[in-house]
Amino acid sequence: MNLSTTYMGLRLKNPIIAGSSGLTGSVAQVKSLAENGAGAVVLKSIFEEEVMNEYADFIKEAKAQYGDPQYFDYNAQRSPIEYYDYVIREQNLKKYIDLLQGCKAAVDIPVMASINCFFYSLEWLSYAVNLERAGADGLELNMFFPPSDFKHSREEKESLYFEIAEKVTKAVRIPVALKISPYFTDLGPMLQRLSQTGIKSLVLFNRFFSPDFDIDKLEVKPSFVFSSPGDLALSLRWIAVMANKAECDLAASTGVHDAAAVIKQLLAGANAVQVVSCLYKNGPKYIQELLAGLERWMAGKKYRALADFKGKLSQAQSTDPAVYERVQFMRYFGNKKNVTL
Repeated sequence: MNLSTTYMGLRLKNPIIAGSSGLTGSVAQVKSLAENGAGAVVLKSIFEEEVMNEYADFIKEAKAQYGDPQYFDYNAQRSPIEYYDYVIREQNLKKYIDLLQGCKAAVDIPVMASINCFFYSLEWLSYAVNLERAGADGLELNMFFPPSDFKHSREEKESLYFEIAEKVTKAVRIPVALKISPYFTDLGPMLQRLSQTGIKSLVLFNRFFSPDFDIDKLEVKPSFVFSSPGDLALSLRWIAVMANKAECDLAASTGVHDAAAVIKQLLAGANAVQVVSCLYKNGPKYIQELLAGLERWMAGKKYRALADFKGKLSQAQSTDPAVYERVQFMRYFGNKKNVTL
């Protein structure tokens, strides 16, 4: 079977990409993923939010020790506190570059860097340029501007996606992917417009922290850390809708827990499929099961390459394209008798 695919101009031996997570945060982990068959990896993101929190903690300690909000004594010298913002960012970037270069030396599959920024700053550009120089095969921008931000209008927040995409794609030559959320007023047109910015892929969709309540301790706690198979529906629908409307590649993410889900996303039109939660639950060797299941299905259908069936069930190729526009269950359940829910 020929499982190879082209994603963002990169040749992948198969469509399974180990998505950005704690599982791609060390050279040993990335090497294990590659040995078990991953077609590519996206390294654990460098989080601007974490860098900022680290800087905030540093400022807090400095103020507690020296009392001056502008300056503090360091090695008997009076130094601007802003200098240490630069130092902290450089240290984090160096750690990430070391990870990237170590992974590139250890594996022979594409290694993509990931930047997770939650607001616009010049760090997008500086990180991107430095990671390209360090040898990244591609760059994934995990972009999210919270819908709970009441200070900025929808137009202002949405315009940032285009501004960042334009500046980053002009600053680097490696392919750039945008990993985004479904939280847009007009999702379809937004995805199409983003695909026209010069990016090479849209990753649908990213996954966020969601709070839960501990009703005994009366505390907020994390909930549903891993995706579930039911989460597949949202990305499956939009991969299928955008397969012939986006002017870039598409990667499916979230809810992919077995070979059937991989097959479905490919049938919808995805060029590649990112997996994370199923690897947390089953380990890197589970990639072999995903690929084996894909090959068995292809053999049963007498498909010899992904191109033989990729996009076969997309909206553009579906015999019932209107099904992707339907938002109510009435037509389905209205024709069913004795339905038990």
